[in-house]
Amino acid sequence: MQRPTLTSERLVLRPLYASDSRRIEQLAGDDRVAATTLSIPHPYPDGLAEEWISMHESEFIEQKLIVLAICSQATNEIIGAVSLTIKMDFQLAELGYWIGVAYWNQGYCTEACFEMLRYGFEVLNLNKICANHFAGNPSSGKVLQKLGMQKEAYLRKHLKSRNVFHDIIGYGILKEEFLSNRKF
Repeated sequence: MQRPTLTSERLVLRPLYASDSRRIEQLAGDDRVAATTLSIPHPYPDGLAEEWISMHESEFIEQKLIVLAICSQATNEIIGAVSLTIKMDFQLAELGYWIGVAYWNQGYCTEACFEMLRYGFEVLNLNKICANHFAGNPSSGKVLQKLGMQKEAYLRKHLKSRNVFHDIIGYGILKEEFLSNRKF
């Protein structure tokens, strides 16, 4: 099975390659991006993006993870990344995403995540996709709400990042909900 390329009105979601590592380091290396995620370090170490990208193909083949670059159709430039961490035994995945600061508040994240949800439900035949965000990042919650996801949990001081415990808000959407209520 080959990693997919997905398209939307303004975006192309495609596999990442080693040649993309500098752009990933540039965008993800911004402290404002790293501060909104659990897994992006700051400062972003040289070589980490290439190492991260090198794992994608094998994890996709094993049906554990799919990560795609979010690219502008107009410029072909990477503006972020979107992923599904898959638990195929349960037909379940967790949606993850980040967008470069220059592209915030333009609807790109919602558009990219919608295509990833479509892929998860229509191609991978998942039953449910969930997502979490720091309570201190309400913009991420708005993305999930626009996708039709329902708030399912509020976990107090659940995860530690940068030596601070964060409250986490969890969302989910079922396949039948997504298929019956498409917004794009």
